[in-house]
Amino acid sequence: MTRPDTVRAIQFFAGLSDAQAAALGSIANTLPAQRGKEIFHEGEEAAGLFGIIEGKIKIAKLSPLGKEQILHILGPGELFAEVPVFAGRNYPANAVAMEDSRLLFIPRRAFRDMLASDPDLAMGMLAILSIRLREFTRKIEALSLKEVPERLAAHLLLLRAQQGKDVLRLDLPKGQLASLLGTIPETLSRVLKKMTEAGYITVDGNDIGVADAERLDALAQGLERL
Repeated sequence: MTRPDTVRAIQFFAGLSDAQAAALGSIANTLPAQRGKEIFHEGEEAAGLFGIIEGKIKIAKLSPLGKEQILHILGPGELFAEVPVFAGRNYPANAVAMEDSRLLFIPRRAFRDMLASDPDLAMGMLAILSIRLREFTRKIEALSLKEVPERLAAHLLLLRAQQGKDVLRLDLPKGQLASLLGTIPETLSRVLKKMTEAGYITVDGNDIGVADAERLDALAQGLERL
């Protein structure tokens, strides 16, 4: 049994009525996940979906040679593993806690039964799945069509919008950021150096200053070349 206010800590569930939040809380559990703990492994049967109450979760795939490709970095209020729950399939990637976290776990079968009796909630889930599909489309486009400087510029502009300031704290170690951008740490370091020399940014450890937001946006859109 999970408290309704805990259920509403997940963005998607924030607008639930008291009755809906209580009903969802009756089938949900909260789970601790220490830093480094694997939440689920690629290929496992999808037992349910998760919301992040506290902490940060990495969703990633491993190549046969062991190379990691980060698909998502998710934080408090976000939902994950909803796609395989609806598809009735196995988890398509690995999920690992990047820091000590607390999760909301909703069993697949009980949640599907709840959606069948609540069309408004079901329509909301369709909206989330549509958003995730658009995110994957943009990511595939970025990894296949854009160069590393464009991907990095777009990521920095996203952080700027999220953090609301021009001096940004990187949300990932540089090695994991390189994986998220589909490159290697050495290439990322070279691009950061070139962007600094060209006046787009300043770098101070894990802090990156946006020196020229207009040019950075042009770089992200491919209107400028590094």
